[in-house]
Amino acid sequence: QDWEQRQEEDTLLIERILLLVRNVLHVPPDPTEEQQGVDGDASVHDRVLWALHISGMDDLLKFLASAQVEQQWALHVLEIISLMFRDQSPEELAALGQGTAGAERGEDTRELESLRQRELAEKRARALQRPSRHSRFGGSYVLQGLKSIGDRDVVFHKGLHNLKSYTHDLGKEPRRLPRHRQAA
Repeated sequence: QDWEQRQEEDTLLIERILLLVRNVLHVPPDPTEEQQGVDGDASVHDRVLWALHISGMDDLLKFLASAQVEQQWALHVLEIISLMFRDQSPEELAALGQGTAGAERGEDTRELESLRQRELAEKRARALQRPSRHSRFGGSYVLQGLKSIGDRDVVFHKGLHNLKSYTHDLGKEPRRLPRHRQAA
């Protein structure tokens, strides 16, 4: 619902849901439970974040944070986001984004460069195979069954792809009508 159409109960419900999410994320980790888990196993905090992602709550939080008309929830959303990143340091987050991306980018760059070199080599080979000068002679063809001025068949000097548009008036200038005889 738009903020204009919301009742007071709807506004209170939204605020209570945001406070519930904030309070769930604010629960400190239990060191005894963390030690029992296997290395690499997701912590309780990570599982809660995954559940929020699966439910689509993270998209709603992004909407609330970016919508101009929903500014009243900005501090709640900011607090929830800061609690989402509670266990991570900025250096770890930055390294996660660039570690795999940098390696993949380098691999992609090498692959693109090798493809480019191969394409250039193929282009050079094709250029060497064809003659350097282009012959403009398209050929002459005799159109059997189509008579020219005399009793002979028409001789067509253009390419065969132009044959469909052939008329006897090809190359002739159309006769001009004087201005006073042209249709209005």
